[in-house]
Amino acid sequence: MTWAARQALVGALAGAVLAGCSAQQWYGSGQAWQRQACDRLVDGRERERCLERAGEPYDAYRRSVEAAKPAR
Repeated sequence: MTWAARQALVGALAGAVLAGCSAQQWYGSGQAWQRQACDRLVDGRERERCLERAGEPYDAYRRSVEAAKPAR
């Protein structure tokens, strides 16, 4: 990660904390950052796979997280 990208991420995180963002808003910000990273990939297939992962809806993400948690 470049210095500028780190600074942008830190700024976005600080702004989100100050604004009191929800988990879904955090997820959306992370998706936007991931899509930018995907766009920099040279290999077309790798870029498409990356964009598919970055495009996962929040509800699907939450279901997969819940399914991965160990049973209590």
